[in-house]
Amino acid sequence: MAKVSWKRIKTTRSTREQLEMLDKSELIDKILQLEAHNEQLKLTIIKRTDTKMKKEETPGKVRKSFDFSRCYKRHILLKFYYLGWDYHGFAVQEDNTDTIEHHLFAALLKSCCIESRESSNYHRCGRTDKGVSSFSQVISLDVRSRLEPENQDNLSDELPYCKILNRLLPANIRCIAWCPVSSTFSARFDCKFRSYRYFFPRGNLNIEAMDKAAKYVIGNHDFRNICKMDVANGVINFKRTVMDARVSSLNQNVKKSTGYDMCELEITSQAFLWHQIRCLMGILLLVGQRKEEPEIILKLLDIETCPQKPQYNMAHQVPLNLWYCDYESINWFMDENELLNTIKVLQQDWALNTIKSIMIKNMLMKLENFINCVNSDFQSDCLLLGVQSKIYQPLMKREMCDSLENKIKHYEKKRKFEVIHSEVT
Repeated sequence: MAKVSWKRIKTTRSTREQLEMLDKSELIDKILQLEAHNEQLKLTIIKRTDTKMKKEETPGKVRKSFDFSRCYKRHILLKFYYLGWDYHGFAVQEDNTDTIEHHLFAALLKSCCIESRESSNYHRCGRTDKGVSSFSQVISLDVRSRLEPENQDNLSDELPYCKILNRLLPANIRCIAWCPVSSTFSARFDCKFRSYRYFFPRGNLNIEAMDKAAKYVIGNHDFRNICKMDVANGVINFKRTVMDARVSSLNQNVKKSTGYDMCELEITSQAFLWHQIRCLMGILLLVGQRKEEPEIILKLLDIETCPQKPQYNMAHQVPLNLWYCDYESINWFMDENELLNTIKVLQQDWALNTIKSIMIKNMLMKLENFINCVNSDFQSDCLLLGVQSKIYQPLMKREMCDSLENKIKHYEKKRKFEVIHSEVT
């Protein structure tokens, strides 16, 4: 039997009694104290980050301020990939330094490619959430150039942007190409379309039914029931046009399919809503598990008969990848030597991860030989987040979320409501 810490219980009761005795004004003071403490913690994080960056600089040398007024500039696109599993998303966060954007700007500033984020005319193609990766994330910004504005055509004479940044970025974030563009070109607003891929094991899933369901989202639809409604930030337009969507096996040339075969959802649109793909994938997994018919997608897209979103779980974030961003008349410049170094890094990463995967698979195969493993392909079950009910409740019979209209009324009462017309990607 575990020992009970009576001292701790006594302290907890004492704290609770003290809180109960506090009046309203004292509670407000307590809240203000906690907020002040929170601000102190934020400052501590910033100080520690600054100290760490200073320690990384060569000791004994005084870093001179860079004179950007003596430099030429040019506006470029930068393409890079990142494995986002260990990061808290792409976009920089006020109280967290473990984001892709934080590391990217740390490298841009340390290399003196830019003077500041605010003055760099910066745009990003899209923002990925915590744990999500990208093979072709693109940003646009003004950077330092070694070439005069009238003589910037020979790209091989320009600063080796990819090489410079890759020496400063973590190994799982790599710049792979860059391209000169006009000063008004935006990585976000000039993107013609974006493609995402969601990788998953076949397991016991019905891939054909999932593909049939995915095809129903092609076209212009209101996706309020297949996304996370960001009404709090003023987003009330949930119509998007999906150009293509398909679910397929990556092992189509293999004669006999197994639960260990890998599959993917590939979906293309000009823009996506917040958690749109993970919500869609959550429904597709239910279809693949034969718990829902493919036509459930049609019911969710019909906002006249289904004005409220049923409560369901999103799919896991790790398999999602922003795979491709398309731009018109863009010719990417790649440094062949730097690209070889990048391939080497990624090959080593692949080797170590594949070794782990094969080791686990062989252990599984050995264990499965000991018993009769009929209908035991549950590899994809971990991809649906949240607690799974033992007795399945069909989507259309579940408790419904608030309607869009009710959400709008709620935030109108809560504070001044501002409508955002821009699309979330």
